[in-house]
Amino acid sequence: MNPKVDFFFNKAQNWHEELEQLRMIVLDCGLTEELKWGVPCYTFEERNIVLIHAFKDYCALLFFKGALLNDAHGILIQQTENVQAARQIRFTGVRQIRDLETVVKTYIYEAIEVEKAGLEVPLKKTSEFSMPEEFQKKLDELPALKTAFEALTPGRQRAYLLHFSAPKQAKTREARIEKSMEQIMEGKGLND
Repeated sequence: MNPKVDFFFNKAQNWHEELEQLRMIVLDCGLTEELKWGVPCYTFEERNIVLIHAFKDYCALLFFKGALLNDAHGILIQQTENVQAARQIRFTGVRQIRDLETVVKTYIYEAIEVEKAGLEVPLKKTSEFSMPEEFQKKLDELPALKTAFEALTPGRQRAYLLHFSAPKQAKTREARIEKSMEQIMEGKGLND
């Protein structure tokens, strides 16, 4: 146990017992406990394997490369259609966690093997994401914006494209683009 992570478990108002149970299961698999992004992150040889999350309706284990796991029990969940690699196992009670302990450990050990093997989730290329016509128009009008956007990492480019494409109304898409232009010009991602 890492004392830096204790605050997460101590501050948990919901799912306290469930989170502690998940912590014990994950630690029993020989992973290193760290605090990343404000949540418990468990690593193997400094590579992220799984996070523990608490949400309003459930708590979860999030496997970074869950898309590569053999989901023999059909319990892995893709949070949204845009999540490419990560998968969750969601829990709503201590009994459920105890009933699935052996299965969860199997998934964790498989995730460790995925890391040992150096496997990577094949991600969609940025060019495979739809380019909102409003953004394409801005890129055509402003060569500096186009240059700045192309200089961003593929992940940052994808985040912007998803953000700009989400609204149904053109007016909202345009507003999002306008609001983000300065950040793109500064080489920053959507959430930087």
